Amino acid sequence: MKVLSVVGNRPQFIKSGPVSVSLRERGVEEVVVHTGQHYDPELSQVFYDELGLEPPSYRLDLRTPDVERMVPEIARIVASEAPDWILVYGDTNSTVAGARAAGDTRVGHVEAGLRSGDLSMPEEHNRLEVDRIATLLFTPDERSRDVLRAEGVPGRAEVVGDVMADASFKLAPIARDRSPILSVLELDPGAYAVATVHREANVRPERLARILDGLGRVKRPVIFPAHPRTASVATSRGLAPGHVRMIRPLGYLDFAALASQAHVILTDSGGLQKEAYWYGVPCVTMRPSTEWKDTVEVGANVLVDDDPDAIAEAAANARMPDERPQLYGDGHASDRIADLLTSL
Repeated sequence: MKVLSVVGNRPQFIKSGPVSVSLRERGVEEVVVHTGQHYDPELSQVFYDELGLEPPSYRLDLRTPDVERMVPEIARIVASEAPDWILVYGDTNSTVAGARAAGDTRVGHVEAGLRSGDLSMPEEHNRLEVDRIATLLFTPDERSRDVLRAEGVPGRAEVVGDVMADASFKLAPIARDRSPILSVLELDPGAYAVATVHREANVRPERLARILDGLGRVKRPVIFPAHPRTASVATSRGLAPGHVRMIRPLGYLDFAALASQAHVILTDSGGLQKEAYWYGVPCVTMRPSTEWKDTVEVGANVLVDDDPDAIAEAAANARMPDERPQLYGDGHASDRIADLLTSL
């Protein structure tokens, strides 16, 4: 049996790692295609190095989020490799490109059924499209499965949990033990905030200025590992407030050690909202909506959009709820995915 996995950005490298291990353990041949959507070494190669992932079989090095440029390149590989399944992850343009390029090959969608309800987000359109193409839809929870049933998608939906939980549960303790990042940055556990901003809407100068204004009002040190695109806009416009420490992107282990020991995480990332919950660190989400609604409903995550006052207030009041139910799986999603693929 052969599976072709399509990845292209930081979260997908993390998500695909545990699945690759589970596939190998079952004797499945995996062909990994890296589209090059993220091509900066700090957002790409570092994850292969740190997580011990096998090098991709194909590096397209397209250096673009343009789906139309990705599709013919992936389709060429599909025709050459003739896989039994194509596996795509999440909601990026690489995800859509992999699904469109599949042709008659069956598609498995990891992280299916998520909805923010915000059609102004490109990611929401990507989720809707890929879920309608996929033959097998791997959902992180029952809510996502029920969404797919209500929409009447033709594929088979299975609740497996979240593959990011597989990676987080295993690697976060290792990261805290091995990474020197707190010493390097001269930080004490629980005494600082971590911020990330990378979504296209949030790096537009006016929105980014408001977000950075809000971060500048947070009453504790803010460590801001900046995506290259975000750093470029902030630097060119002179936006970063003085006490916000903008640093280069970090490798997975350093970032996990930093984020898991923060007082609060402020982000526009979908994956980091979940990781914050698993770390036991309250989250402030700088978006008007989220696909990870459970984290908001239990009180571990607050939506503030780009309002500077709301950002500062939410950071000041950030607390984890007294009761923290298990969300998005038990750390064995990858095994369930591999079992389903091989059984079909």
